[in-house]
Amino acid sequence: MFDWLYSLFSNDLAIDLGTATTLTFVKGKGIVSHEPSVVAVQRTPMGGRRPFRFGFEAKEMLGRTPGNIEAIKPLKDGVIADFELTEKMLVYFINKAHQRRTLVKPRIIICVPAGITEVERKAVIDSALGAGAREVYLIEEPMAAAIGAGLPITEPSGNMIVDIGGGTTEVAVISLSGIVYAKSLRIGGNKLDESIINYLKKNHNFLVGEQTAENIKIQIGDALPVGDPMEMDIRGRDLIAGIPRTMHLNSLQVNEALAEPLQSIIDTIKEVLEQTPPELSADIVERGIVLTGGGALLRNLDLYIQEGTGLPASVCDNPEYAVVLGTGKALEEIRLLKEVTLVRQG
Repeated sequence: MFDWLYSLFSNDLAIDLGTATTLTFVKGKGIVSHEPSVVAVQRTPMGGRRPFRFGFEAKEMLGRTPGNIEAIKPLKDGVIADFELTEKMLVYFINKAHQRRTLVKPRIIICVPAGITEVERKAVIDSALGAGAREVYLIEEPMAAAIGAGLPITEPSGNMIVDIGGGTTEVAVISLSGIVYAKSLRIGGNKLDESIINYLKKNHNFLVGEQTAENIKIQIGDALPVGDPMEMDIRGRDLIAGIPRTMHLNSLQVNEALAEPLQSIIDTIKEVLEQTPPELSADIVERGIVLTGGGALLRNLDLYIQEGTGLPASVCDNPEYAVVLGTGKALEEIRLLKEVTLVRQG
C-alpha cells in the first residue's frame, strides 16, 4: 500500500552516476540536471566534515580552496571511493529532481561499470537507499549506452559499444538484451587530463591544474592529427623558477601526451574482439563500432579507432547523454527494464 502511495507523489529517476559528471533523468520529463560529481566539504574543529556545496558550485572550488575547505570527487574510476559523500551528493540530486520536496521515495535506476565487484555494487545500492530511494535497479553502462545510442540490442545480432566516461572505458558486445563479452578499463576522460598534466610537468617543467588540463583537451585535444596543428596559450607555474607564466601549446604536443591511454583503449577493443563469437564478429564488421560517452567527443577519436582496429567506427548523436538517455528509456519501459537490469533492491 505504501509503495503504491509513494508512486503517486514520486518522480522515478534514472541516474548516470559518473566519475566526472552526474546526469539525472526524470520519468516523463527527460534530463533535468547535468552537473560535476564534486562535493565541497568544510572541516570542523572536531575533525568532521560538513558538505556544503555540490555540482557546479563545488567544482569551481577545485584547486582554489583554503585549508579548512576541500573539493572532493567521491567517485573514482567509475565506482564509489567515498560512501558518505556519494550518499550526500545523491540526496542533493534527488531533491533537485523533485524540486526539493522531501516526502517522496522514488524508484531509481543507476548505471554501473561492467566490471563492478559485488562490494562496489552493494555500495551503490546502499548509497541510493540511504539517499531515500524506494527501489534501486542497477544497469551496466555499456548496455545503457547501447540503448541510448539506438542500437537494436534485443535482436540476435552483434552490437559493439565503446563508452568512454570520466573514470572508465567500457567495451562490450551486446546481443539479445545481454552482454556477450565486456571489458572495463579504468581509463577515461580524467586519465586523459592526468596524462596532459604529467606530460607538461615532465617535458616542460610546467604545472597546470585539473581544470586547465581538461580545457586543453577540449580546445586542442586530437586523437589523430589531421590538417594544421591547433594552438593555444595556457597559464600555469614554472617548476624551475617557481613563478606563474604563460606557455604556448599545440595539438601535436597534446596528441603525444594522450598517446599511451588512447593505445590502451585500442588494446582493450582488440581484446574484446578476440573473445567475440565469429557470427557476432561478422555483424560488427558490417555495423562497426559505436562510440558513446563524453570522451567520445575527443577530436578524430573515431578515425583513430578505425585506423587502430581496421573496423568502421562512428560517434553516436549526443554521446555524453547516451548512457542517461538509455537508462531513462529502460525506466520508462518496464519490460525492457526487467530484461536489462543487473539487480533490483528494495
